[in-house]
Amino acid sequence: MSSDAPRGVFITFEGGEGAGKSTQIARLAEALRQASGREVVTTREPGGTKRAEELRAALLRGAAKPYGPFAEALMFAAARIDHIEGLIRPALARGAIVLCDRFSDSTRAYQGAAGGLEPGLIASLERVTLEGLRPDLTLILDLPPETGLARAQRRGEGTAADRFEAEGLRFHERLRAAFRAIAEIEPERCRLIDADLGPDAVEAIIREAVSTWRPDLLAAAGEGHDHAA
Repeated sequence: MSSDAPRGVFITFEGGEGAGKSTQIARLAEALRQASGREVVTTREPGGTKRAEELRAALLRGAAKPYGPFAEALMFAAARIDHIEGLIRPALARGAIVLCDRFSDSTRAYQGAAGGLEPGLIASLERVTLEGLRPDLTLILDLPPETGLARAQRRGEGTAADRFEAEGLRFHERLRAAFRAIAEIEPERCRLIDADLGPDAVEAIIREAVSTWRPDLLAAAGEGHDHAA
């Protein structure tokens, strides 16, 4: 890679269950590829690498739940370290745009605010895990938990709810409040997106947020949505 290669861009998507992150990541990725001509990498947490995907399967199965939120946070951290070193940092070093479905804010929200771990403990874990890596932009898809859980149930019809979908409504209400608090505390990094709308409307809001933040990334993108999945 030449020294004048563009700097990599790291954008994360956050939000509760059923917020539509996967759909919107796919749509934004296609728009960015068309507009910028740059490499766009889509990934997810936990996951993104072979070992991290194996940990994902165990976590969503509830393997760590009996040991409490700290053990669960440690498993997420192990998956994140492998993901960062095996996929995210190399992609950013190439100058790619990396779109990640969940990142460290999910640990803050799920194991921290909703799970009861102290903020200081979460912050210490972040320092060890991230080693200075931070998202450039975080899009938090916000909607009432009842709506998100109903969407998740429809999406997974015929399959058992995963470890987090199976939590009670109070847990998901705390989760939503935690994500909204993160957006309020870090407005320079985070954008709160109303996800209680149709996919096309949410896509338009996300495009506007990204265009306002970095006009160069979507400068050539058209106004239509013919590309959208």
